[in-house]
Amino acid sequence: MYRIEVAVGPGSGVRILNHPQPPAFRESVKVGEQNLYARAKELVGDRDPRSHEFSIQLRAMDADKSGAGLGLPVLVAMVGALLERNTRGGTIIVGPLNLGGSIEMLPNPVAIAELAVDKKATTLLMPISARRALNDLPDELWTKISIEFYSDPTDAVFKGLIE
Repeated sequence: MYRIEVAVGPGSGVRILNHPQPPAFRESVKVGEQNLYARAKELVGDRDPRSHEFSIQLRAMDADKSGAGLGLPVLVAMVGALLERNTRGGTIIVGPLNLGGSIEMLPNPVAIAELAVDKKATTLLMPISARRALNDLPDELWTKISIEFYSDPTDAVFKGLIE
């Protein structure tokens, strides 16, 4: 579980503030950045993300510090920074994004939901493809967290941001 903080200013490109930079996180940032450029019109309207510099910092909230599979959360954070909108508090966003803009399957959605409850999240945002696997989620966990689904990365971005 991670917290991703993004600041935006004039310039171009992306700077990762973590030193040393975890290679897996660097790859996640590139995936998020390329998806932002490819979908700029639908995500940020007439704003040009290429004319802004994004400064990104990753903060690990548990033992895993690799930053692997965070392309979608990075995309949400970058769009939020560019639109000057915050992400929804208490929300965990999951779903590995690839360079082509599609969401890959989650290996174990039930374990992810259990972890989200353990971390006191209020909302878990997951791909719709994980819905059937959540039938195995115990009833008491359904009452402790709100699980919302998204159909594509654009849907995830706007469900992840405060209106």
